[in-house]
Amino acid sequence: MRKIFFFYLSLWSLGTTVLAQKPKISSPADIYHEIQKLNFLGSALYLAAHPDDENTRLISYLSNEVKAKTGYLSITRGDGGQNLIGTEIRELLGVLRTQELLGARSIDGGQQFFTRAIDFGYSKHPDETLKIWNKEEVLSDVVRIIREFQPDVIINRFDHRSPGSTHGHHTSSAMLSYAAFDLANDPKSYPEQLGLLKTWQPKRLFFNTSWWFYGSEEKFKAADKTNMLNFDVGVFYPMLGTSNNEIAALASSRHLSQGFGRLSTRGSENEYLELLKGELPKNKNNLFDGIDTSWSRIAGGEAIGKILYAIERDFNFKDPQQHLPELLKAYQTLSGLNEGHWKNIKLKELENVIADVCGLYLEVSSEESYAFGGGTMKIKLEAINRSKANIILRSFAINEENIAFEPAALKENDDVSVETTIDIPENTAYTAPYWLMETGSLGMYRVGDSELIGKPETPRSFITKFSLSINDYPITIEKAVIHRYAKPDKGEIYEPFEIVPEATASFKDKVMIFSDGRPKEIPVTIRAHKDNARGELQLQLSEAWLVDVKSKSFNITKKGDQQTLTFTVTPPNIENEARIGSIIKIDGKEITKELVEINYDHIPKQSVLLPSEAKVVRLDIQKMGHNIGYIMGAGDDVPTSLEQIGYNVHLIDPESITEGTLEGYDAVVTGIRAYNVVDALQFKQKYLLDYVKTGGNLIVQYNTSGRWNKQFEGISPFPLQLSNDRVTDENSLVTILAPDHPLINYPNTISEKDFKGWVQERGLYFPTEWDAAFTPILSMKDEGGPMLDGSLLIAPYGKGNYIYTGLSFFRELPAGVPGAYKLFSNMLSIGKKNTIKNDNVKG
Repeated sequence: MRKIFFFYLSLWSLGTTVLAQKPKISSPADIYHEIQKLNFLGSALYLAAHPDDENTRLISYLSNEVKAKTGYLSITRGDGGQNLIGTEIRELLGVLRTQELLGARSIDGGQQFFTRAIDFGYSKHPDETLKIWNKEEVLSDVVRIIREFQPDVIINRFDHRSPGSTHGHHTSSAMLSYAAFDLANDPKSYPEQLGLLKTWQPKRLFFNTSWWFYGSEEKFKAADKTNMLNFDVGVFYPMLGTSNNEIAALASSRHLSQGFGRLSTRGSENEYLELLKGELPKNKNNLFDGIDTSWSRIAGGEAIGKILYAIERDFNFKDPQQHLPELLKAYQTLSGLNEGHWKNIKLKELENVIADVCGLYLEVSSEESYAFGGGTMKIKLEAINRSKANIILRSFAINEENIAFEPAALKENDDVSVETTIDIPENTAYTAPYWLMETGSLGMYRVGDSELIGKPETPRSFITKFSLSINDYPITIEKAVIHRYAKPDKGEIYEPFEIVPEATASFKDKVMIFSDGRPKEIPVTIRAHKDNARGELQLQLSEAWLVDVKSKSFNITKKGDQQTLTFTVTPPNIENEARIGSIIKIDGKEITKELVEINYDHIPKQSVLLPSEAKVVRLDIQKMGHNIGYIMGAGDDVPTSLEQIGYNVHLIDPESITEGTLEGYDAVVTGIRAYNVVDALQFKQKYLLDYVKTGGNLIVQYNTSGRWNKQFEGISPFPLQLSNDRVTDENSLVTILAPDHPLINYPNTISEKDFKGWVQERGLYFPTEWDAAFTPILSMKDEGGPMLDGSLLIAPYGKGNYIYTGLSFFRELPAGVPGAYKLFSNMLSIGKKNTIKNDNVKG
């Protein structure tokens, strides 16, 4: 399986912009596959709302069996979900999931697109979704991408006719697609796009239906399928030694932040497409039936097709180089045609095939992974011709600037390399995610450059153009500058080459809680991205907050090194919330950015520039107890938040829990979805409940129902039925059901005002049924929905207390929501006296 995985990474890297990935090594089977795709001039666009919504089976089938140019338009980047592999949430989670999607497309063969819409969390109805998203702007993005990609067919993942029956984002994605199908061909719709783009009319619009949308397999079997296409996507590819479903499983498994790593499957599998608009194909096994997908589609294309169809028919698997003369002839003929959509696409594909049959390796690698505007970078160019072709490297240029170089013949298997240093223009743009460079709204990213809209990531700042002649045919091949290095424990690693500021600053904590009027020391760490970085750091605060000095100087000798400066900040005497920002003054510039790096093995390293700021909160909060045990689940920052209000938080390894090891804790908290993702908890539950019996407080944060070992008896000492119920409106009215309960009154008094300022949602996966031993504390509802009383439940058990909560503390505490801190402190303090235990905790 390991060999198959890397094989597919090489085979289907065409047509996508996954960066910082090892160059593909094309076998004869790969090259033949590329030629087959060259000879199909048809395209399909799959459309849904989020990363992981896409049907990788269908995308892979269209790309690798049908050979169509296939794209996936995800309306959002998945910013509002949970993260099962780390602590990134919100915009950083969106960056991670963007790269996971690109990784999936590198396997299934698709291209990736996005709109500017933000995944703001679960939505129960498209009316709410489209209001928060700004329907007109997102619709314009969908139209733009259709005009740019020019799909013959569009396939919706969801049904536009079912508002309110599923996630509002899902239905909205289908509604937008349904409207855009006609608007894309209307010159009166979004005319500002028509400078660089042209109107486009797709031929057909489908809904990728299945039994799931009908409620049962029996209902779907009995449904009228007159208007449906049906085909088997479980095909086996003999030349590749694997099936379409296995490719799809590998692609889907790239969504690791959502826990989508899964077993591969094999065998027949039917997909159904219901026609929504356009003419129903006569052949219901072919969604391109009646659409010209041959070379005759473009004027002058027949001559090119004559050449390439013959290569496909008579392909030489033992020596693909033999096809080079004919490939060059096709390239020259295609280059001479009038400009057009398919010409540009097929020229790029032909360049790749020509390079592959020559075994041509071209690379420009920077000595460092990043540099700054006004600086320099050392680069190494490498060019190798691993064929008998007559190839001359005539010149190369980086960002249109020619590099001094004498033309060189690339003799068979001789490595030609050039090392040089180039100047980086002062005004070179940063290469951080473009959609995060400006402040957006709750539902929309703001993108100043309209030409970037739709792109999965920021175009590289430095592109190298290799000007070659191959058998006397001129050809230009472009490559992004990358950074390549090796680690003893990982081998060769490729990373993007980034442009960053001369220095960046970051606050240790993104939220700082002042529980009284005493001052706190605030550390700010400066990271230098150049040698001999000298300047000063200044803090920005509102007038109510006082800082001991206006600015402090720094001097960092080595690039990549850090220096931490500490400021003393005094809060106001009353409750207050404010933002604190940093300004680096260096080389006549003011820099207000923090550099955040996201680095997982399954994606290229990501460098994200965000505003260098934090939230400061003056909060009158009381707490009892001191030592808290925390069992991490799917990943959250709650432990750091609890430390902000003075708790001593110990991360507990579930494997280490045995009888008595929890006795020293004032409370034990399980992280979000802990029972879903930590298998050991099913064996340690008895010790957790024994801890409660003897006087401890156990706080269980939300889990999803049934997603644990089937032999596990449950997460609660009393019957408790979890559900999918949630309250998505973070501003919804909250009613306190048990106003006299200690959870509402001790040590902090909780009132309705403590539920103001919450972010994204109230909570999720509330229980719907519970034992009489539980007391429901709160009631809340979304507009038009029922009252839900299961967000916070408490039950005495033995001498202690068991608490289950679906409230989204994992979002509220890192966001610095005062009321959330007070309520969580009350949960930790329940049943405690005004005493503090020592730090000598077992385990």
